[in-house]
Amino acid sequence: MEKYARQAVSEGVKSVEDLRVSGDSEIYRVLNLHYNRNNHIEVWGPQVPGNFRYVVEQTLKEFFKAIQGGKDSEQSWKKAIYKVISRLDDPVPEYFKSPNFLEQLE
Repeated sequence: MEKYARQAVSEGVKSVEDLRVSGDSEIYRVLNLHYNRNNHIEVWGPQVPGNFRYVVEQTLKEFFKAIQGGKDSEQSWKKAIYKVISRLDDPVPEYFKSPNFLEQLE
């Protein structure tokens, strides 16, 4: 997130409202590769929490605002961001907790 927020600042993005994350965004693709390496979960399928893209976008915006405002020069500057993000968390769906979750996907 920090990398993409810094990139947006360096590219001259002025407003947090100009930041958008879509299913074909690089950041979305990178998150999918990181957390879904074997493509067991459809990126837009029923197993992806409905507000995943929204949370990714809000997280990017929080990092952007902090960097743009110079907060990144302070120690522990990410703590405030994590507090905001944690309020956006969804409970983990029950099917993810199943010991044979990956087998169910194949």
